[in-house]
Amino acid sequence: MSSFPRMHVSLYVADLAATVTFYTAFFGQPAAKIKPGYAKYVLDEPALIISFVQNPGRVHSNFGHLGFQVETLPQLEDRLAAARRAGLVQREEMGTSCCYAKQDKFWVNDPDGTEWEVYYFHEDAEFNDPRYQQEYDQASSQCCIASAALPAEELPPVPLTLALPLADTSTVTAPALACAPGGCAC
Repeated sequence: MSSFPRMHVSLYVADLAATVTFYTAFFGQPAAKIKPGYAKYVLDEPALIISFVQNPGRVHSNFGHLGFQVETLPQLEDRLAAARRAGLVQREEMGTSCCYAKQDKFWVNDPDGTEWEVYYFHEDAEFNDPRYQQEYDQASSQCCIASAALPAEELPPVPLTLALPLADTSTVTAPALACAPGGCAC
């Protein structure tokens, strides 16, 4: 079954053979196309076309991370079990409140270090879980976290000007957030 619209991503990689080996295990299916210096996977769940172009000079280590949300906890458990069997799991975060949402998730890294987050969303949360602070401080990719100096609810408001086509200029205040190195894509 195919779903549209389908997202497309293209990444530069250093070693196409290692990349194909990793993604075949991670996605649980072979590449739809492999040519010299190029491979492409067409996934139905999530609806994604992802291609890889071998070009070691254009690989970026500070890319951030990619990920996808699964619909049910059994789907997360199935994907986690498959990733464990393939030896791909880098870390697991179960019952965490990250990006102001309670989530269960795990992470894998491809051969070029690109991190993938696979997560199940339980519900919105009013805070980010401080028990993961040390892990976030040491991780190469992190979710948006409140400054370690004060809990989010104690941080002073920071005025944010919205650049929206409104009749008047609008300003809102929000808690100060520190987007960690690697970006915020949760």
